Amino acid sequence: MNVIIDTNIVFSAVLNSSGKIGDLLMNSHGLIQFFGCDFLKEELLEHHEKLKEISNLSDAEIQVSKGLLFSKITFIDTRLLPASILLQAEALVENIDPDDTEHVALALHLECKLWSGDKKLRRGLREKGVFWVLNTDEMWETRTTLQS
Repeated sequence: MNVIIDTNIVFSAVLNSSGKIGDLLMNSHGLIQFFGCDFLKEELLEHHEKLKEISNLSDAEIQVSKGLLFSKITFIDTRLLPASILLQAEALVENIDPDDTEHVALALHLECKLWSGDKKLRRGLREKGVFWVLNTDEMWETRTTLQS
């Protein structure tokens, strides 16, 4: 199963790699293939000081955590997506959060689910009839079902 992972999920996993999110990312090999937008790495770099402050981890510990997590994600350059997909994604998120356009576009392009901790995004898309955006509990249930 292919799943797009958004930035807030990876951010959470760096903060607590031994939690449910970290477990899902690190221990779903063979069941779930994670994909992410290439700019996700840049976003985490921009928020490095916030990660450091919240987590009380050292620079080196954050780098190790990100390296381990990034090894579980296939990154895709969203500039390579067809314009029609980007326009469709823009229309879906325009009155929710335009910053999520690329994550939604990648999910549309790969025809797979999007794992997001963004409640506003999930709620807004569900109101539009989009039910392929999952929260962490739904991802946990999905992996459990795939393991059966």
